[in-house]
Amino acid sequence: MDGRHQIFDRTIRHYLAPVGEYLDDATVTEVMINRSDEIFIERHGELTRTAARFADAESYEAAVNNILQFTGKSALDNQPLIDSRLPDGSRVHIARTPCARHGTVMTIRKFAKATLDMDWLVELGSLTEQARQYLTIAVRAEQNLLVAGGTSSGKTSLLNALSTYVPADQRIVVIEDSAELQLQKEHLISLESRLPDRYGRGAVGIRELFRSSLRLRPDRIIIGEVRGGEALDMIQAMTSGHGGSMGTLHADNPRDALSRLETMAMMSQVELPLHALRAQISSAIDVIVQMTRHVGGQRRVTQISEVEPLGDDGQYRLRDIFNIQEVDGEDSQNSMQLTWTSERSGFGMYLRPEERALVTELTGPIMESRPQ
Repeated sequence: MDGRHQIFDRTIRHYLAPVGEYLDDATVTEVMINRSDEIFIERHGELTRTAARFADAESYEAAVNNILQFTGKSALDNQPLIDSRLPDGSRVHIARTPCARHGTVMTIRKFAKATLDMDWLVELGSLTEQARQYLTIAVRAEQNLLVAGGTSSGKTSLLNALSTYVPADQRIVVIEDSAELQLQKEHLISLESRLPDRYGRGAVGIRELFRSSLRLRPDRIIIGEVRGGEALDMIQAMTSGHGGSMGTLHADNPRDALSRLETMAMMSQVELPLHALRAQISSAIDVIVQMTRHVGGQRRVTQISEVEPLGDDGQYRLRDIFNIQEVDGEDSQNSMQLTWTSERSGFGMYLRPEERALVTELTGPIMESRPQ
């Protein structure tokens, strides 16, 4: 942390003193401030109202303004909805009047100081060893991958973990609305969008950042979250030589993820026949990993599907490689497990010699049965 970050960190921590104990508590994943005297936390997936409170509304607003200043934003910009972050990387979302009817609302999604790798996710039960091997090969083989899931389902944590399998000699460009990904790579360029100032000037959106990234000679492009018209730019980049790109989006299952991607691509205002758009999407996306947040707070991979070429009817086709199935002999709480469906992986036959060596090293039922 450089000197500027240290100064902001001390200042912000001073203003956030009423919730300081929760920011330091590793078991707390989110701090939700509805108003100066109404503060909730999420711990182990459960919401709890705390006794914490700010001295008054002015103290609370001062804390909000200091957080905004850290990321070069200001309450004077007349933006009612703002994404920001703390010096430690924790994500902050702020809603103000007139959108927040009863005053400023702030939610802090804490940054996990201990980076979760894939082995740790296996240990936590978020996915199986077999699925880890499959995803390792998919990333190394430069398959374009989407991580889908609901809010707070673990999409970002999984994307961070997957990035460790990107070869060290590849150049990665990361594009985000508010910097949140903490990729453990050396050759990394991080781009962040920017809201307009109070005069409506200086806005830089995800689409502009994406177009800029293509001029930065990336080997892979990673979008923190696909939300709008940039989806079409991403799809076109994935089909024009930027293999191994990744991103996240909100969806309840892999098929919905493709439909949402289609809808967002239409927001680009570029007119494409629906069949042509769907053909591009099915060609661009290779693998969809579905994350789900269960009752009790556990976050798990519940489905991994490969995207196949469009069917004759113009509809998307998916090949489920893993899904949740009931496992005999397990206790009632853990009877549903991520299980290989016995489907062959469609990308196994396209592996290059170096990837084939990895397959040999990580031999498992999936790649043993790959098409010859």
